[in-house]
Amino acid sequence: MRQLFATAVAGFLLFSYIPVDARSPQNEADFKSHRYYENRDHHTVHSPSQTYSGQRPPDASAQCADRSYSFSEHYRGTCSHHGGVVR
Repeated sequence: MRQLFATAVAGFLLFSYIPVDARSPQNEADFKSHRYYENRDHHTVHSPSQTYSGQRPPDASAQCADRSYSFSEHYRGTCSHHGGVVR
């Protein structure tokens, strides 16, 4: 019974950190980072990430100077910790 409870708690903790409204990019497996943040509109957005393939994700809004891709919904602050916007 203890192990069942521990397994249930571990499962809850494992999946509870991912926001319900997170809009996960289509090719999440290609990303080197799997973090999210809440923007000023209170939307959960994938943090900038580089890809293993080097290909631009179809839902990326910008490419940063450190070759990561941003999914920002607003221009201000996009790639601010990644060297700025390249394109």
